[in-house]
Amino acid sequence: MVVEPPQGPLSGRQAEAARNDGRILDAAREVFLADPDAPVSQVAERAGVGISALYRRYPSKDHLLRALAEDGLTRYIADLEIALAADNDPWDVYVACLERVVDGQSQALAQRLAGTFTPTTELSTLAQHAGRLAETLFRRVRKSGHLRDDVSEADITLLLEVIALIELPGADGGAALRRRYLALILQALRAPAEAKLPGTPARRADLAARWGGKAWD
Repeated sequence: MVVEPPQGPLSGRQAEAARNDGRILDAAREVFLADPDAPVSQVAERAGVGISALYRRYPSKDHLLRALAEDGLTRYIADLEIALAADNDPWDVYVACLERVVDGQSQALAQRLAGTFTPTTELSTLAQHAGRLAETLFRRVRKSGHLRDDVSEADITLLLEVIALIELPGADGGAALRRRYLALILQALRAPAEAKLPGTPARRADLAARWGGKAWD
């Protein structure tokens, strides 16, 4: 679970621990998005901290993966809640929401980690809440007539995951390209569709199955 930062002024040691924790989570996000099977030592190296400092904060890889999943789901929920509270054009709200999600790498991280650790009851509850919010937002934009009618909410989830995997050397690490390809995909998602898509849409049950039946759906 993600530990809440201490309240009030931090001592020098506490401030250093907080900085280390931030570096560890940022590094873990990059490492495990690229390869969920990567060793914890790779995270420590990327974060620039000793392996002992990492294990003091996260006793096992499972603890670190759960913290990352919780962080991703919490930020994803915040993005969805902002969108659901907006009363602007549904398509514009949806686009802005997906841009925030892609920029923050939140939703994709949780999906990328599917099946790599055993989720807690609290994480399952958080995931269910995120799923309900995402479905509500999806239905709103579908009802507005702006979204093509042969895609599912699970299709969108998988497309966002694909975009999140774009990572290149450089100052922005591929952020500009992720926005570029999101814009391209959004054009394809906009109604009216020029041609029907082949196959059948992905289902939420398909996404849940990636967790190995571990009480996530």
